[in-house]
Amino acid sequence: MFPQSVFPDTAEVDTQGQLVLGGCRATDLADEYGTPVYVLDEETLRARCRSFTGEFRKLYPATNVSYACKAYINPELAKLFQEEGLGFDVVSGGELALLISAQVPMDEVYFHGNNKTPQELSEALEHSIGWVVIDSFYEMELLDRLAGQAGRTQDILIRVSPGIDPHTHVYTTTGVLDSKFGFAIQTGHAAEAVRMGLAAKNLNLRGLHFHLGSPIFELEPYRVATELVLRFAAEFREEGLEMERFSPGGGFAISYIRGQDPPPISAYAETIVSTMTETCQELDMEPPSLVIEPGRAIIGPAGVAIYRIGAIKDVPGVRKFVSVDGGMGDNIRPALYQAEYEVVAANKADWEPREKVTIAGKYCESGDLLASDIMLPELESGDLIAIPAAGAYCPSMASNYNLNPRPPMVLVKDGKSRLIRRRESYQDMMHCDVV
Repeated sequence: MFPQSVFPDTAEVDTQGQLVLGGCRATDLADEYGTPVYVLDEETLRARCRSFTGEFRKLYPATNVSYACKAYINPELAKLFQEEGLGFDVVSGGELALLISAQVPMDEVYFHGNNKTPQELSEALEHSIGWVVIDSFYEMELLDRLAGQAGRTQDILIRVSPGIDPHTHVYTTTGVLDSKFGFAIQTGHAAEAVRMGLAAKNLNLRGLHFHLGSPIFELEPYRVATELVLRFAAEFREEGLEMERFSPGGGFAISYIRGQDPPPISAYAETIVSTMTETCQELDMEPPSLVIEPGRAIIGPAGVAIYRIGAIKDVPGVRKFVSVDGGMGDNIRPALYQAEYEVVAANKADWEPREKVTIAGKYCESGDLLASDIMLPELESGDLIAIPAAGAYCPSMASNYNLNPRPPMVLVKDGKSRLIRRRESYQDMMHCDVV
């Protein structure tokens, strides 16, 4: 049965057994743009944006939704998210530069990162970024000095680490004590950072931020961390901390494989909002404006990667390898995080699975496997496979390993497709080389 739950909203299988995305056949997209190719469904993108703004603002109107650019961003997507009323959070000067080039208003842009460089902070100040999320004592001192030199006062949030384990992968858990991110509450560093922020001459401390990790399939970590951080904040009211903004970050989960059901957006909203409002009421604290930062949960479900099968190697009694023309260079997540994905034969989407295969990439690494020991129809060289839930992190973490060009990105809607990022050429990859 076709795993509709992990594909974009518009995905379907036509009467010829062909996968269709946004009204476009996968086979036609592969023929027009080549493979591998990443396809984004515009209807799904917009629907996910509206779900976050709608579900959170329904319960708490003073909610700002900021798209986490690290999931994947480009100028056309920045325009789309801006049309849907989203702000942005960035983690590098490059992401900031892209938003500047896309003429995104800076007032609702947040700059995150555990080691922002002097150049990055100077660029942020130069372009009047709305918010900098402070992640270290070094950064606090540096930004205070740079803001003073620029003759401005910079609004900041402080990132605290609440010491809550969200039970996700060790590489994507960020809110625990043993993390490179944020000021730990348990060690007293968070308290020291708050006092330092309040005393800074050129910084305006307006609230706190935390981020537990990603993807988080449980609601309880949000409840516990939200209450803990707000109670921590209340300890500094008499010292001058006014919680004007509060951010529990993002980390909202999506389905990667059938049967993997994350909480609905409405459940995340209810947990965070109810905990925040009830805790503020108990503490006699004015409820702050709320900032949430979905990235994966918006673009992940909208994306599908399409590959073409090349070599097939059957090792009797061991494994059957089906090799495709992409792999870890465009999707590092299976190798890095042991991430699992559904796989569909895009040109045989209604065929019954008959054999166990492993989908191997073309890169010169034994660990370059996109999916292991999965059941698919009988496949031949030239067939297409589609991997859903591929919109987040696959393109943004892509590399030129083995000097392979990165794939193009195509946006589909109502039977029409348009290129929003072309495939790299060999010349593109050599552009920065100096001979």
